[in-house]
Amino acid sequence: MNSARDLRIAVVGAGLGGLACARVLQLHGRSVTVFEGDASADARPQGGTLDLHVGTGQSALRAAGLLDRFRALSRPEGQEWRLLDPATAAVLPDQSPPDDFGDDKPEIDRGQLRGLLLESLTAGSVRWDRAVSGVTPLGDGTGRVHFGDGSAEDFDLVIGADGARSRVRPALSDAVPGYTGVSLVEAGFDDCDNRHADLARRVGPGTMMAKAGAGALFAQRNGNGHIRVYAAFRAPEDWHLAAGVELGDTAAVRAHLLTRYDGWDERLLALLRDNDGGFINRPVFALPVPHLWEHVPGVTLLGDAAHLMPPLGVGANLALLDGTDLAHALLTEPGVDDAVRAYEGVMLPRSAEAAKGCAEGLEHLLPPTGA
Repeated sequence: MNSARDLRIAVVGAGLGGLACARVLQLHGRSVTVFEGDASADARPQGGTLDLHVGTGQSALRAAGLLDRFRALSRPEGQEWRLLDPATAAVLPDQSPPDDFGDDKPEIDRGQLRGLLLESLTAGSVRWDRAVSGVTPLGDGTGRVHFGDGSAEDFDLVIGADGARSRVRPALSDAVPGYTGVSLVEAGFDDCDNRHADLARRVGPGTMMAKAGAGALFAQRNGNGHIRVYAAFRAPEDWHLAAGVELGDTAAVRAHLLTRYDGWDERLLALLRDNDGGFINRPVFALPVPHLWEHVPGVTLLGDAAHLMPPLGVGANLALLDGTDLAHALLTEPGVDDAVRAYEGVMLPRSAEAAKGCAEGLEHLLPPTGA
């Protein structure tokens, strides 16, 4: 049997949770290989801004030895929320003052955080352009990783950290993400402090939101003078087909959205009228709640692969905590299977509770009845 330091551990997916797991293992002298289908770290955009909470995401970064570097990059002022009246664009009363936040959940761009984790790993730890097509538990406590090119490698543990459409998940569960009934349409504004100064002042340093019935508009300050906007509404997943709208037709998508938000203040409609570039359709999917599976030796999941939930500020935090918790279990438990059982015994009930809360939060934010 391999010694603890000779174990072959594979992480599938170079997202936040998988990288955090790899970082903690390497901090303690353990070998780990991360497989990622993207050709490089900057092959595609990495998404918007994240708020990292003290008890979850920040706790994970402390375990990874990266908390101070995170704090140097983060934006505590990004915690500010402004709720606006959709009819007048006036800021509603009882908003938190901008100096009332501390370090409870400062914001950081996801790309910055991922870069911080990647830089912390030993060179060559991430195998880029190595797409995984599936995983087979071998029945002896190990797992076989199948790659898109037809090759395969065996490992003592395969960790599925490959997100919503995980190729590892089917080795443990038949569950697939389902549409929540909510769609987001993303837009963006660049160089906001100069080219879109009025918008920048209205949004402030954090997040601005206006909502009415089953529709809402969000605008979030990101790094480098970028503001990311989301139109959120309840609709069938194929809403654009029913509306006769081609998603690549910026003018048609804009016209449809302006119709959806008809009657809102023009200063809010400018979020949809004046954006730089086009629109990106992002239907919101989630795994069943709770998402559980019978333990299978040699394979486990973390992050969205294990508990995809609506994007209400929880998922990235849990992914980071999953990764460091799993690494800690592998470092302290007597064997791999003991470690995975201990990890799953904590992670599964924790994620089920969080996913239930996110599902309820989405219904509160955008009621199915539009009430």
